[in-house]
Amino acid sequence: MLDIDHGTYPYVTSSTTVSAGACSGLGIAPQTIGEVIGIAKAYCTRVGNGPFPSEDLGEDGKYLREKGHEFGTTTGRPRRCGWFDAVAMRHAVRLNGVTNISLMKLDVLDGLEEIKVCVAYEFEGKKIEYVPYTLEGAKPIYKTYKGWSKSEGAREFNELPEEAKEYILDLEKICGAKIGIISTSPDREDTIIRD
Repeated sequence: MLDIDHGTYPYVTSSTTVSAGACSGLGIAPQTIGEVIGIAKAYCTRVGNGPFPSEDLGEDGKYLREKGHEFGTTTGRPRRCGWFDAVAMRHAVRLNGVTNISLMKLDVLDGLEEIKVCVAYEFEGKKIEYVPYTLEGAKPIYKTYKGWSKSEGAREFNELPEEAKEYILDLEKICGAKIGIISTSPDREDTIIRD
């Protein structure tokens, strides 16, 4: 949602961030790209201003910020945190031609009693399941999942708590792409690769 053409203008970066930008930036043809891997956190963050429908201004948002170390590297400025926005992710999957998702920081959700996923928006008095022309005024509609105690350090999908597996498999259905890589700690080795 930060792409200069397809993002939440004017709260965007100054360049193209979609996968097609790799073609123009590198001077390669689109058919030379075999796979597009989308990288997402298991929750959402945003730096600076701009609409953020699933932002959590309460204790859960604070928990995600603290546990996920969501502070600017240079400035130390706290990032805005909230729940996974499956509507925005589905939009990104379609726009970028994502064939596989890498889900990062699953372990940050450990210890929460319930976990929410934004599955639709209330926008201009209607329920919609797509990104509208503006996210200003869009309110999240959530699906709630039972939390889990420990995914941290898991290196195989079957090592995850059942609730975490349900969360991941449901995100795949909602977003429309396989979650093939799952990060379960800052340690590089704590990564699940799914065939």
